[in-house]
Amino acid sequence: MTQNLSQEGVSRAQARSAFLHNYYNAVPEQVTALDGDASFRRYFRIIHEDSRLILLDVAPEVGDVHAFVELNALFRKGAVRVPHIVAADGALGFVLLEDLGTEHLADRLGAQDDDLEYYETLIEMLPDIARLPESPHMKPYDATFIDMELDIFSEWLLTHWLNYEVTESWQRQWRALKKTLISTMLEQAQVTMHRDFHSRNIMWHQQQWVVIDYQDAVQGPVCYDVVSLLKDCYHTLPEEQFEHLQRHSFDVLSKAGLITDSSYTDYQQQLALTGLQRHLKAAGIFARLYLRDGKPGYLRNILPTLQYIYDAAKCVDTFQWLATCVQSEIIPLTKAKLEPLK
Repeated sequence: MTQNLSQEGVSRAQARSAFLHNYYNAVPEQVTALDGDASFRRYFRIIHEDSRLILLDVAPEVGDVHAFVELNALFRKGAVRVPHIVAADGALGFVLLEDLGTEHLADRLGAQDDDLEYYETLIEMLPDIARLPESPHMKPYDATFIDMELDIFSEWLLTHWLNYEVTESWQRQWRALKKTLISTMLEQAQVTMHRDFHSRNIMWHQQQWVVIDYQDAVQGPVCYDVVSLLKDCYHTLPEEQFEHLQRHSFDVLSKAGLITDSSYTDYQQQLALTGLQRHLKAAGIFARLYLRDGKPGYLRNILPTLQYIYDAAKCVDTFQWLATCVQSEIIPLTKAKLEPLK
């Protein structure tokens, strides 16, 4: 088995070298692997003479770059700044992109007093994304898919990582919670959403914001991207800033005609429950990245994400069981799991 994996690695490296040689008509001077992507995608920085590009590498047996390429064109037509594609080979799974540098929104936060302005500007970008037409490259974001996302939490974080005993009573309440969250998300206006619109997927390049990792865009609830941005698993906003930006997002989406029949109070509730769904999924994914994919770097994001879950659940009468469970059992178990890894 080790030999087969090694051979596959060599074969992929050879395919990558052939693709680059075909583009440059030479062997590039420098090819550097980049870390940090929470998926099967691999990225390399390519430097040759005065050219600096990024290579996206997705082996065909594990993924497909066609959505990445097609949705890139869709976002650009909608005036949303995304990386420029220089060359692509969908069959081989390679895409050459402009090099946007290394500065993400996450890197700029807290350095100056501009955080609020950054977030306001990014919120004002959301109607441009929301108005993008549906694409055949967008997967269905329906009740079945939302339910599957939620079960990542119970399967990977609770069962596989924490060895938490899920009782019959817990399962009954969990099913009721999922039903409520699914209804909340499907009852909202359905628009195009980036789906991972957070501080690590927004880059600062040539004095403007550029959106990356857009390839999982779908049609879904209107406030989902707001939740991704304002309740970011990688950065927690001060409460006063969150309250201001939550109101700003409502005003921006309302003015754009994307929210027409909800009061601000209704919107706050939708935002909270949509966030609860997203954070349950995210906490499970962080555990799955560690257990299945050998990526321990995301484990440190589980506790802040569990805090979001607790904060949302404690405000809903029928979710008090989850708030209590998270506070008294899941968070302590998580801390105990993380302690040896420090």
